Amino acid sequence: MTAGSLRAVTLASIIVLAGCATTDQPPVAAVESRQGLCQTNGVVLDIDFPAGNVGSCQVTGSNAFTLTITPEDAPPINCSAWYAFRLTPRAGNEAQKVSISLDYEACGHRYWPKTSSDGNIWTRLSNKQLELNYKLGSSEGTRLAPRATFKVDLEPGTPLFVAAQEILVPATYDAWIERVSAADEVTAFELGKSAEGRDIPALSIVALGQEPKEQVVLVGRQHPPEITGALAMFPFVETLLADTPLARKYRARFATTVVPMLNPDGVVRGYWRHNTGSTDLNRDWGPFKQPETRLMDRLLKDMAADPDRELSFFADFHSTQRDIFYTIPDEFPTRPKLFIKRWLGLLETRMPDFEVRRSVNKNLSQANSKNYVYRTYGVPTVTYEMGDETDRELIRKVAQEAAVAMMETLLAPEPE
Repeated sequence: MTAGSLRAVTLASIIVLAGCATTDQPPVAAVESRQGLCQTNGVVLDIDFPAGNVGSCQVTGSNAFTLTITPEDAPPINCSAWYAFRLTPRAGNEAQKVSISLDYEACGHRYWPKTSSDGNIWTRLSNKQLELNYKLGSSEGTRLAPRATFKVDLEPGTPLFVAAQEILVPATYDAWIERVSAADEVTAFELGKSAEGRDIPALSIVALGQEPKEQVVLVGRQHPPEITGALAMFPFVETLLADTPLARKYRARFATTVVPMLNPDGVVRGYWRHNTGSTDLNRDWGPFKQPETRLMDRLLKDMAADPDRELSFFADFHSTQRDIFYTIPDEFPTRPKLFIKRWLGLLETRMPDFEVRRSVNKNLSQANSKNYVYRTYGVPTVTYEMGDETDRELIRKVAQEAAVAMMETLLAPEPE
């Protein structure tokens, strides 16, 4: 994704973040202060915007706050401790420094704080700005940081957002979808509604006048805080839409369905891992107890029931602590044959300076999307994970090259 396209993607987020008037707010009680605010004589701290969330807030000094970071459900299924809050200087105050301590009820500090004054440009705190207090974890040799402390500078009259990762909310996706669906070969549609009634948007990509039998399905944002997966999906999809001979050939032969944000409720509420049904959606493929995963089940079943359509590849975009592709073993039969091995091999060739890490697991019992789709439909599946702190330009470049490698591999003759 280019700098210009990223600006277009985040424009709607800026508009949403700039004000508090929204129905997509976490409960006011999430911050234990009057009207959802934690305030001093100089600064107001609030979470009154989509994705804003902390467990509780305590004033500990003239310009000092201690925030308790609490998972939405206990025990937490994963240590993805999301936080996002806004610091607003009171009128008449000079530039000032604010001290923040993050205390974790479970697990420990994971996401390096990032700040933004406009919701568009995000700056990662320097290593010198953050102090981590470690203790030994429950597993031998592991260390956790139950407290992280840092200071940020506030300019007069300028609110500052502080978040675990860049904030990408439903308005962000709406802006991106509006932009990419301006192309004649893209149709935006609503997959359905979340548990709380939010739209779950989707895209269909197919060449004009074509009705391809072969289908590719891409899904993202099952887990709310996994921003780098979203930052990969945007340029991946845009590369499929490029005006190149390869992309045009791909679109003529393959239809692509994109569901970029399956868990809008969790995104808006600033959850660690779950939807509002207290469920990790990527452990609900098979049970399909949640409305969001039932929509994906229906999408895939309708595709399988149509004799004129056939699923060829499925990818699920996520984030973790390093760049890695979780895949099925090469010896497991798929249609097309050995696709994952050939695709990732081509990506490695195209990006020799990037380590293509692959994790293969023969045990397909976990009810995640990768396992379920392979077990049910016999097609190549991958969980595409980018590291939490991977350079954002590298994420974009890997996604573009991965999309090119996918198209080339799908269009190439299958091995004998």
